[in-house]
Amino acid sequence: MKQAVFLIQSPDRKGLVSGITTFFYRNGFNILHCQQYTDTCEGEYYMRVRLDLSDMELTRKQLEDDFSAFATEYGFRYSVYYLDQPQRVAVLVSKTSHCLYDLLTLNQEGELPCEIPLIISNHPDLEHVADKFRVPFFCCPIVNGDKASQEAQILELLERHLIDLVVLARYMQVLSNGFTERYPRRIINIHHAFLPAFQGGNPYQRAWERGVKMIGATAHYATAELDEGPIIEQDVERITHEADPAELKHIGSGIEKRVLTRAVRAHLEHRIITTGRRTVVFSR
Repeated sequence: MKQAVFLIQSPDRKGLVSGITTFFYRNGFNILHCQQYTDTCEGEYYMRVRLDLSDMELTRKQLEDDFSAFATEYGFRYSVYYLDQPQRVAVLVSKTSHCLYDLLTLNQEGELPCEIPLIISNHPDLEHVADKFRVPFFCCPIVNGDKASQEAQILELLERHLIDLVVLARYMQVLSNGFTERYPRRIINIHHAFLPAFQGGNPYQRAWERGVKMIGATAHYATAELDEGPIIEQDVERITHEADPAELKHIGSGIEKRVLTRAVRAHLEHRIITTGRRTVVFSR
């Protein structure tokens, strides 16, 4: 079944639901699913509408042109996506494999609706993982501290492979402002949720030394501000004094996998509207 998703944002006022649904009804579309949210603090309205395009008499361009005129009249900000056009995803990794394995396995089993045409790393360590899944692997090391040249290599690969989304699956390099600005709201990062505490290497050892009782992970859109982008997904687990640093790391890895997968899936299914430093993430 051919489907389209509209993500709509507008200052809140009466009649929005009626106006939007009437537009689609008059144009002969069946609404398969509709979710809405009103932010009473900011006075903003958000909607996600999924349409059945099976009996569409308009062309997609006509649909977009007609809705654009309608949106201009009502002052909407919106985007439209077609679910029969899978996004192309590049996965960036360093030496840690758990998030990479999870993404590749779910994609292979058809549970992550995208194409993964390449994996990029600053180390050669995970090439064997790419080989298992028959995904091309590109190693782009930082030579003599020349990070600008390395990022230029990566950007060239992303452009050549027509990448829509970049997933940092434990890629242990800070991206430059220029890099993140090339893919606004199209780079998803995952990290432990201790930040801003326990920055840098071996955070689970220092968390154990501090006696933390809860660990977690955060997935967010990468921006020029390190680890400050809009949060998409988070999760936590309670722990006790009995967990040593190795167990903390093991538990943390499991949380990182599921949080990153949820965030990537939400993006691929067009369930996210970004508003300032926040996100509205619809459930389905």
